[in-house]
Amino acid sequence: MSTSSQQPHPAPQSSRPSPSGPLTVAVLGTGIMGAGMARSLAAAGHRVRAWNRTADRARPLAEYGVAVVEDPLEAVRDADAVVTMLLDGPAVLAVMRDGVRVMRQDAVWAQCSTVGPRAQRELAELAAGSGLLFLDAPVLGTRKPAETGQLTVLAAGSEAALAAAGPVFDAIGQRTVRVAGEPADGPASALKLVLNSWVLALNNATGEVMALAKALGVDPDRFFEAVDGGAMDVPYLRMKAQAIRSGDFAPSFTVEGALKDARLIAAAAEGAGVRLDLAEAGVERLGRAAAAGHGSEDMAAAYFASFTR
Repeated sequence: MSTSSQQPHPAPQSSRPSPSGPLTVAVLGTGIMGAGMARSLAAAGHRVRAWNRTADRARPLAEYGVAVVEDPLEAVRDADAVVTMLLDGPAVLAVMRDGVRVMRQDAVWAQCSTVGPRAQRELAELAAGSGLLFLDAPVLGTRKPAETGQLTVLAAGSEAALAAAGPVFDAIGQRTVRVAGEPADGPASALKLVLNSWVLALNNATGEVMALAKALGVDPDRFFEAVDGGAMDVPYLRMKAQAIRSGDFAPSFTVEGALKDARLIAAAAEGAGVRLDLAEAGVERLGRAAAAGHGSEDMAAAYFASFTR
């Protein structure tokens, strides 16, 4: 349902400091990615307020100078910028439907969650009805890049919004890739799905290679020796294979998160009239791994889907 016809409550007038100075930034969602982003923002000298639906997950951020709040409205009120990093479109909408009513009319809303173009349109309409500077701004990276400010930001929006969000993006990312198009059309979100389709294909292929090697009694070292230095030798392959071989599935990005993204990719492809056989199989494979109890582990644990029915 469109939200563009909603009438927001009156918002305070602008008092944003110079972009060269510290900003007050609200981070909504402090999972693997959001927590790292909040830490990077605080390390860059910004005043950071963080909120998470499960409050215990946000409290450790206080050690890094982040103000942890219990109410999302408290987080976003009078903030210069709001970063949403929640699970999906419905989760973002549920929080921001009220959040936009207490935000300044010229505040920046960087919507960094991976929600897909369709959900991004609804969120952009909500922002437009409230006079906010909205950015379609998903990020590329996992836990470590988020914690070290080395994400890649994919950003679509007006020049004014991009300029206002510059200090935020500089703090969380190593670079910002500007994507042409209106944020309501979700061009950056579309690019993120394309990128994630490649990441998930590599992850799932790595798991299957390792499972097949185990089933056939092939030493994985011989596999890596054969591809070493060639076109098939991909760093991501080695990273995920190492997680499988070591049994260390501490999450950089979880199976559940990968499953959510795989479903978004498959749905977007279907809506565009494109058949993606690997993406559809990936949904089923990740779903089996999650059902087998690996949902909160790193997505490399999709490996275990090869041994379940």
